[in-house]
Amino acid sequence: MNSNNVLKDLKYKIFQSGNPVFFYIGVNVLIFVVLALLNIPFFLSGKGGIAYDSLVREYVGFPAALEKLPFRFYTILTYQFFHDGLLHILFNMLWLFWLGSIFLDFLKPRQFHFVYLGGGVFGALLYLLAYNVFPVFALSLSGATIIGASASVMAIIVAIATLLPDYSMRLLLLGDVKLKYLAVAYVVLDLIDIASSNAGGSFAHIGGAIFGFAYIKLLKSGTDWSTWFKRKPKLRVVKNESGKQGTQKQNDGVDQEEIDRILDKISKTGYDKLNRQEKETLFKASKNQ
Repeated sequence: MNSNNVLKDLKYKIFQSGNPVFFYIGVNVLIFVVLALLNIPFFLSGKGGIAYDSLVREYVGFPAALEKLPFRFYTILTYQFFHDGLLHILFNMLWLFWLGSIFLDFLKPRQFHFVYLGGGVFGALLYLLAYNVFPVFALSLSGATIIGASASVMAIIVAIATLLPDYSMRLLLLGDVKLKYLAVAYVVLDLIDIASSNAGGSFAHIGGAIFGFAYIKLLKSGTDWSTWFKRKPKLRVVKNESGKQGTQKQNDGVDQEEIDRILDKISKTGYDKLNRQEKETLFKASKNQ
């Protein structure tokens, strides 16, 4: 496979496949690579990455200082796509791929978009609240910022763990681990990390976790916040049996009540207890946007 085919394949997966996992991983990695290349002149000039880091954080990082928000309001979204270093983006994208793929096996792409972006927004708001409420952050408030997709990724992790608590994934050295234990471990580690130098990031992660948990709980009760992202179904002209023309909405052929029943069954007994018909119903639902 030559380089042109590789680029075309990547372009299709990221921007045309409709898979939000590939889209967010692709956008995050692309931004990271471009900025890493732009950082080279700063390094060669002898300034290292200090000037570069300060510029990135100043203009795309989400600030803790309230007085900066009117001029940096857009950063509540941009901060979610920038990272501090290779390990930062590597682990975020790995978890996004692993857990995001499971997410899309049971839920819709628009729900993924909503949880990812909503988790990032809620994480930023909790970070903002914490830095302006707790006295310990008073001295660092004016210059504090956060960057990274961790809050968004955390929202995806906790959302799917809330939906499928007994679903297991195999981890290196640990073997099969249920999602509920994985999510709890991450939340506990972030709570402990509040007392560290990365307190802001920990608050953002917890905010993302709260959002993912709340979204699935409401979804199970029949409220789907992601309908804000739902496209209106297109109308198409069809012929009825008498040959007359009329308009008809596209129908996905999936019963939402049946999907809710299957998801409740998964939460109680696990995915393996589903019969073949129930698995096929979930598969069909996952393909409808």
